[in-house]
Order: sequence, then C-alpha cells, then structure tokens
Amino acid sequence: MRAPARELFRDADFPASDSSLFSSFSTPLVQFREDITWRRPQEICATPRLFGDNPLDGQVKQGLLGDCWLLCACAALQKSQQLLDQVFPPGQPSWRDHTYRGSFTCRIWQFGHWLEVTVDDRLPCLAGRLCFSRCQREDVFWLPLLEKVYAKVYGSYEHLWAGQVADALVDLTGGLAERWSLKDLARTSGQQDRPGGSEHRTCRQLLSLKDRCLISCSVLSPRAGARELGEFHAFIVSDLQELQGRAGQSLLLLRIQNPWGRRCWQGPWREGGEGWSQVDPADESKLLSQLQEGEFWVEEEEFLREFDEVTIGFPITEAGYLQSLYSEKALCHTQELPGAWVKGQSAGGCRNNSGFPSNPKFWLRVSEPSEVFVAVLQRPRVRAMGRAGRARAPARGECATRSPASFLSEDYQAVGLHIWKVPVDGGSRNAPGLLLQEPVLSCVPHRYAQEVSQLCHLSAGTYRIVPSTYLPDTEGAFTVTIATRIDRRSIHSQERLGQLLQEASFMAVMKT
Repeated sequence: MRAPARELFRDADFPASDSSLFSSFSTPLVQFREDITWRRPQEICATPRLFGDNPLDGQVKQGLLGDCWLLCACAALQKSQQLLDQVFPPGQPSWRDHTYRGSFTCRIWQFGHWLEVTVDDRLPCLAGRLCFSRCQREDVFWLPLLEKVYAKVYGSYEHLWAGQVADALVDLTGGLAERWSLKDLARTSGQQDRPGGSEHRTCRQLLSLKDRCLISCSVLSPRAGARELGEFHAFIVSDLQELQGRAGQSLLLLRIQNPWGRRCWQGPWREGGEGWSQVDPADESKLLSQLQEGEFWVEEEEFLREFDEVTIGFPITEAGYLQSLYSEKALCHTQELPGAWVKGQSAGGCRNNSGFPSNPKFWLRVSEPSEVFVAVLQRPRVRAMGRAGRARAPARGECATRSPASFLSEDYQAVGLHIWKVPVDGGSRNAPGLLLQEPVLSCVPHRYAQEVSQLCHLSAGTYRIVPSTYLPDTEGAFTVTIATRIDRRSIHSQERLGQLLQEASFMAVMKT
C-alpha cells in the first residue's frame, strides 16, 4: 500500500498571493502581476540544494525586483561561515530529507536581538523560473529563501524595491556598517584629519579590508558615457589589486560585481581596453581570467569618478564582537542606550535651530586615548503588525542609495550625530553652550537612513554625544551604540538631568 503524501507547510502569515508580492502596486513589478506563479524548489528543478559545492555556485544574481541593496549585503554571508550559520541555522531538513516539510527558518537582526522567521518554500516564478533573486547555479536556493524571509519581515516583496546596503548589513550581521562618500574622499585626498576626528580614509585602505568584510559601492546617478552603470544601483567590490605599471607607477584596480549578472562596463579596463597597456601582459591575463559573470575591473581614479559611495560592513569576530576597520582590534565592549526625541521636550532639531541643545545627550568619559565607534540607529516611524504579531516595516525607498528627497523620508527621518568635548574645567552642562562650540566631529549630518555612525579616535576627556533630527519637534525613537575595547570592568549609570530634558549619562573607564 502506497504511503500517503506528506502535507507541506503553507505559511498563512505570508501566503503565496498578491498580498505578499505587493504593498502599493507602485513599482514596475505590477506589470507581471498576472504572470507570477508560486513554485517549490522541487517543482523548479530536479535536485534542489540549499547551498552549492563552492562559493561561485551561490553567487548572488538580481532578478526583476529592485533589491540590489539587499543582495549586496547577502554576499557578506558568503565571506563568513559563522555569519551564514547565524542567519541560516544549520541542520534544517531540505528536499532530500525524509523530515522535509516545506519550511525554512532564518534569523534577522531587529533592533538588538535576532528574530527567527519561518516561511514556506513556495517562491515567485515566471515561466517556471525564479523571477526574483537567484544564485549563479539555479539549483541553489539559500538566496531566494532568505529574500523571502526578508520580504516577510518588511511586509511584501514590493517593499524591497528600495533600501540602503548599510541597513541590510545591520539586519543580516547584527553588526554595524560605515558609509564613505567617494566624492568627499576624492576632495580630501592628501589632507590631514582634524585632531580627534574621524579616521582618514583612502581607497587603498580597502586593500586591508577586502578579506575581512563586505565592501559595496553605489551609483546615485549615471555619468555621461557610463550609463551602463545604471541609476540608483549597488554593486559588490569583490577584489582589489595593487600593481606596478610599466612606467613604475603604482596602480590600484578594483574588481566590481554587478548583481544584474552581466558585464556592463565599457571603460578603459574592460577586456581589450586601452588601460591594460599600462601593465605587464601577464598581469592583464591573470586579472582578466579571474572575472566571473557580471564582473569588471576599474582603476582607482575611475572608481572615484564613476561611483558615489562605499559601504563597509564591520567584521564580526568568532566571539561575536565588532572588529575595528582600522586597527583590527575587537571592540569587545558594546553599550546600547535607548533614547527618544519627544515633541516639546527633547526634539530640538539640527544645529541651525535654537532648540538644538534640548536634544538628548549621552555623556562619555574616556580615561586614555581610545578608538571608539558611535552609532545612532533609529526606528521607523510607522510599523504595522502582521497577523502573527511580528513587526513589519514600510517601504524603505526606491533603490540602493537614495537622496534625501526619496521615498526613504516615509520611513526614516533625517538624523545626525555630533560629539563635543567638555572643557577641562567641566564647562557648562546647560543647553546654550552647544550652540557656541564646534563639535569634535559630526557624521554626514542629517541623513535619511536607518543608521548614522562614526569610528573615531578620542583623547582622554569627557564628551557629549548628541543625536538630532533635521527638523525640530520631529518625534522618534532610537538607540545609541558605543563600542570600544575595555580591558577592565566599566562603570556606567543613567541619570535624569532636569524635568524637561530626557538625557542619559554613560560613563565608562576605557583603555585601548
């Protein structure tokens, strides 16, 4: 007698229907509404696998969905088995196992903790093939399953049509990310940093980071003659090589991977391009042979000219600590402090507003010169609850890296981060002093993003950390993260300063 067929899991909270695909029917995805079907991997190919036999099998490829920002962050998991196991818990039954029930569970980092999310494995298809993300080998399914989990967390696939690489890196690693403006980097090349300011940045620093962390680059708008890069598109920096040219000059080449999965660059370092005349033919042959589908080489000057921004995910040590991008030290002490901008009390807006000093303040005492990472992570202003009670975020914007005028303003307000050093005599802790003093450093002020952050070297002393919104009386909740290396136990406390000001005090004895 034939055994009855197993009943496979169907996710009622994220069903195989339009409600999971669309939120507002406002993206180009809507034109495929009538043609999208849902299939399980064993209905798509004969022998589906969760992971491939080598990293190239699982290389990310973008489909019809405008979520290049997410796929670039997904590539970070391929650089670390530890991170991959954190997001995809090992030991889950897959298609060949007798315990397979048609479901998979992933973990997504959501404001301080790992959230377990289970989905069924029915995936959107067109003409029998995956229509959204897929791996280089189409019988490998970790990527489209993770994309579905992410779509469930944020409400629908259409909500993923836009976003920031940095936000996705935080969600997938539980760590933090740093963004560099390449135009600022080009302008400040060769300049000295201000004492106490942020670490001096150069493209060549990426050489030491390429093996330790995910590096992504983005284009905000197309350049004349380079429209093949697309607009509002994110890429992966898959390698960097420093070469000596034939004339004895030093050349830095960057290998760029386009999630579209096709070579899209016609610059001087394309195959057969004139740039290769500057290097030894053996180097040309070696570097061109390394290119995979969707990859191309650019030179440093060309990279600074054609791309707008670099996003770097902080490495995570095996013990789970953030690691400095610069010193490689484990920032093994992390303090997370909640805060809020409250209308009429602590929502003072930016420094151009007289009410700025009423913003929440976080006090930091550094006993010795220290490398300190400070970040402000804001919560979306509107979150809907799914039927299972899981928090869901609204749309993040329109594409990989958006300007302040983008749809991101619907979810995240423009926020900034400033740090002041308190004078040796203690100075005035009252509000007006902040308007008269120059901060030790400021993040790119008031950016529409989930997170703004800065890694800096601070001399011994006491500091005030002031997160702010751009406009006064704009409410919101946030978390301030301070990470550093402390070799002895820290002492910290919170205190309420004044009846109207909601301020937090953080005091720690720090030693690098």
